[in-house]
Amino acid sequence: MSLTGISANRLELLQIAEAVAREKSIDKEIVIEAIEEAIQKGARSRYGAEHDIRVHIDPKTGETTIKRVITVVEDDAIFGGGIDEETGLELPIEEPAGILRLADAKRRDKNAKVGDTYEELLPPFEFGRVQTQMARQVVMGKVRDAERERQYEEYKDRVGEIVNGTVKRVEYGNVVVDLGRGEGIMRRDQSIPRENFNIGDRIRCYIYDVRRETKGPQILLSRAHGGFMAKLFAQEVPEVYDGVIEIRAVARDPGSRAKMAVISNDSSIDPVGACVGMRGSRVQAVVAELQGEKIDIIQWSPDEATFIVNGLAPAEVSKVVMDEEDERVEVVVPDEQLSLAIGRRGQNVRLASQLTGWQIDIMTESQESERRQREFAERTALFQEALDVDEVIAQLLVTEGFATVEDVAYVDVSEVASIEGFDEDTGAEIQARAQDYLDKEAAEYDAKRRELGVEDALLEIEGITLPMAVALGEGDVKTVEDFAGLVPDDLRGWFEAKNGERVREPGILEAFGLDPADAELLIMRARVAMGWVEAPEEPEPVEEELDPAEEVFAEAEPVGEAQDS
Repeated sequence: MSLTGISANRLELLQIAEAVAREKSIDKEIVIEAIEEAIQKGARSRYGAEHDIRVHIDPKTGETTIKRVITVVEDDAIFGGGIDEETGLELPIEEPAGILRLADAKRRDKNAKVGDTYEELLPPFEFGRVQTQMARQVVMGKVRDAERERQYEEYKDRVGEIVNGTVKRVEYGNVVVDLGRGEGIMRRDQSIPRENFNIGDRIRCYIYDVRRETKGPQILLSRAHGGFMAKLFAQEVPEVYDGVIEIRAVARDPGSRAKMAVISNDSSIDPVGACVGMRGSRVQAVVAELQGEKIDIIQWSPDEATFIVNGLAPAEVSKVVMDEEDERVEVVVPDEQLSLAIGRRGQNVRLASQLTGWQIDIMTESQESERRQREFAERTALFQEALDVDEVIAQLLVTEGFATVEDVAYVDVSEVASIEGFDEDTGAEIQARAQDYLDKEAAEYDAKRRELGVEDALLEIEGITLPMAVALGEGDVKTVEDFAGLVPDDLRGWFEAKNGERVREPGILEAFGLDPADAELLIMRARVAMGWVEAPEEPEPVEEELDPAEEVFAEAEPVGEAQDS
């Protein structure tokens, strides 16, 4: 684009504006405003920067009007001055362009008053070399800003779409893609490994983010994102596109293997079969686009355990033990299935973990059996020592489900007596021994607690036991104030990222298996005891009133009992 001067004929000016607007895909009015600003700067350079000069170009005729605007102000009006808040320096008093003191204005017009404006037409002028260069910079700067804003507005709502483009250049593994009406960038970590592109190659990418930055909008593209694979299936599988089949989760190891969980909203349609297609035609089309990436398509399930089992396919799972608090799951597989469940370099279990959102620990049936035997032996030895009984009696207690001495000491004596081969006297004797053992253990804990310097007031907090007090003392928590200053993670433990790995940091009371709510409640009770917070008011139970019809059903005798499925 060229601006030779304001004396250019009117049609040429409009033609320039239309050509630039068409080339940059922006509004013609934006280009005209940019030209007006350029002419305005040139006019100030020509007629003096102290003037308030305004330029208007008629968008229909191209006629350019240059005016000098003068505003009447008070005689004692002060502009500028004061103190700069950042530097603390005194600001200079300035006389802005385009003002006229009231006394001077009255010499021209007796009826002049503050706020009146006067406009004077200025003659057109020829742009010099410097003015032309300045005008070009102003116009191109404005056009560039408008183009960036247009790109941002156009692409900000297209996040999550697949776009086609042409490779414009490759810089240090990052691929710059020409999208036609914008330019995107695919960083090295968002590309599929071992996939190379040359300038001019056609490429399909997924828009995963659009950011507004000072150097222009950043359209971030990816071929490694899970959404890219999901969108490819939407293009290949009509049921996914129509929403009959939903893709609930995707986990990818780009270029190698992926897992995708699907569910059908129509019971007559098999979601896995629909995504695979006749003889694998649909999934193969996606695999070809992803450079041979192997894809496991599994059935999504609202039941977490079932979903985890499905996610570990093709490995078979014998047993699942879930820890919902820490979102960890222990999976038991047959011995011969261990390598298949873990996968090459842990790929299968890693992808299953990403897909389900659970931390998965895998063990074999023989390992689980060994652990059960070890736990059985440990509990048997505990009962032999604590209750002073022989191995057979200790094994009977463990077999009946007693895990700790407390279980034996505080259940109804009839539960102990009902064990095969026991009677009332045997049950009472075993329970008495259990209670004696606990009393002796409590005395030892109390002595150790005193030795560690843990104050008595800490035991007065409801929920804190003697073993807990000893563990707190060993963790250098000895007063109610010390305890009140903790947070739940200090008690339960937490995870930290170290060298790219998730490492567990133990809590002071981790051995006691506190859940988050219990840990928070104990700390809150300590803070109430310290007077830091007020005790929360417990809501009074509200009895719901039944309407007459409900009262009839409530008082009626049940006609049957629900059967457990």
